[in-house]
Amino acid sequence: MHQKFMNCWSLAIYLLVLTILGDRFGIGIGIAMLHNEHTQTHTHTHTHDHMQGHSSSHHMDQSTLVFFTLNDLKQGKVLPVYFRGNNPSNSPQFLPREEAESIPFSLSKLDFLLQYFGFSQGSSQAKAMENTLRECEVKPIKGETKFCATSLESMLDFVHEMIGVKTQVQVLNTKNLENSTINILQNYTIVDEPREVPAPKMVACHTMPYPFVIYYCHYQKSESKVFQVSLQGENRNKNNKNNKNDVEGVAVCHMDTSQWSESHVSFQVLGIKPGSSPVCHFFPADNLVWVPLSKIDLGVENQLFTTI
Repeated sequence: MHQKFMNCWSLAIYLLVLTILGDRFGIGIGIAMLHNEHTQTHTHTHTHDHMQGHSSSHHMDQSTLVFFTLNDLKQGKVLPVYFRGNNPSNSPQFLPREEAESIPFSLSKLDFLLQYFGFSQGSSQAKAMENTLRECEVKPIKGETKFCATSLESMLDFVHEMIGVKTQVQVLNTKNLENSTINILQNYTIVDEPREVPAPKMVACHTMPYPFVIYYCHYQKSESKVFQVSLQGENRNKNNKNNKNDVEGVAVCHMDTSQWSESHVSFQVLGIKPGSSPVCHFFPADNLVWVPLSKIDLGVENQLFTTI
């Protein structure tokens, strides 16, 4: 990898990404326990199946209520949405690249990894780790490039490999205002006209259940549109201007779903078929969307990374 890039970016990566994720993950070299392993694995399976189309069957639950159509994306529209939060005290930790790369990350090494982290065979932690490793090794669909990042540095390497080594980029994430740990399904009203983010290329990165932070990142050649959406929850306290039920959401609309599986959970939620309509979804607060930095973004207060 580019040595100059890594030397100059090392400190900037940690400082800037932590402004987004600092409330959600601890930083350190220790190993934290997986939390809510079965529930989180189930949620992540839905999250990544809708991106990959590898799903075979799903039973519906509230964690699937993040999908909508492009026609829904308008001011005044009311959508039932489940925003998954995190408990920072139970969240796994980032590892420095050197340490992360010293630990095998392969399904074939699962027995060793369970012993290394002290998890028993058949435990919920073991099942969560197995699911993550298996998903990271699944063959990508046509037009997709995928990568499971075991460190912040490797994630940024992948982002620049996909978007452009010399391209300035910005990272977007959903913000649950005032309280980043809410886990609640409720109706949200789109209070302003959604703002499309110019994004000729996009890399989406999703957290995966594991003893340390893993990001499942992928880039797709097919067209996607990125939006920032201001949402107001129905359970908000109207006397509180900074309300935990208000959300600044990041949404992505996939314009071509023809390569997705017919059993994809989004089609069940929306009652549509592959390729019949764009499919949109909101991102959880701890997921990241990387896009090129455009000129019109220069005056906006976003979290920015610029190449050196």
